[in-house]
Amino acid sequence: MTTFRILVAYDGTGYVGWQRQASGLSIQSLLEDALRELDGSDVAVTGAGRTDAGVHALAQVAAFTIARELSPDVLVRALNARLPDAVRVLSAADAPAGFHPRYGAKKKTYRYRLWNAEVMDPFARACAWHVPGPLDVAAMCAAARLLEGRHDFAAFQASGSSVATTEREIFASAISHQHSALSYEVTGSGFLRHMVRIIVGSLIEVGRRRQPVEWIADVIASRDRTRAGPTAPPHGLFLVGIEYPGSLADVS
Repeated sequence: MTTFRILVAYDGTGYVGWQRQASGLSIQSLLEDALRELDGSDVAVTGAGRTDAGVHALAQVAAFTIARELSPDVLVRALNARLPDAVRVLSAADAPAGFHPRYGAKKKTYRYRLWNAEVMDPFARACAWHVPGPLDVAAMCAAARLLEGRHDFAAFQASGSSVATTEREIFASAISHQHSALSYEVTGSGFLRHMVRIIVGSLIEVGRRRQPVEWIADVIASRDRTRAGPTAPPHGLFLVGIEYPGSLADVS
């Protein structure tokens, strides 16, 4: 039995997210179906991040164990031959002892893309949120920085979630922009359900000058979801990187 770790990129458009669901196609189910065909038995695939329906990934990390002896490069070719073009296995390697894609992760980085112009770029419509009208980008940048540090992010969690603690540490939170294209990138120890999308919706409130910069700090302190901004749509969100400690760090 060999345990592999793989790096996966996917366009989440039209999929129900990473996790297998009772109905609809998920990225996990596509991988498990391809591995069943390849290995001749059921194979459980564990991912590092449970991306929601419509969310994309540039560098999702997953792991699984199979009985068939395959080299990593043959595994990559065999899986990609069985997967739709929207899902690609970028690389594979033997997993080190004790490797768990989700619980072993030290940091995760997400990027949210926005298009700030009156007319949407038709080539970006599936991977960026169209936000017309003027935005105060400098205020958004200042508000984004207030999210850095260890905080209780209960106000930025979707209702109905069940987690042991809503405290997370944000290592970097920044806005970048070039002409009409804006990106929000955030690196943290972990994220609550819809947390990044609620943060983006809140930053847009600041950008539209409906709220002052300092409002973000007040929302954090409130721990009240109703105090934060709306949830940004999923199609602008990308999982872009996962960092592991020590000997587990190399997942490329």
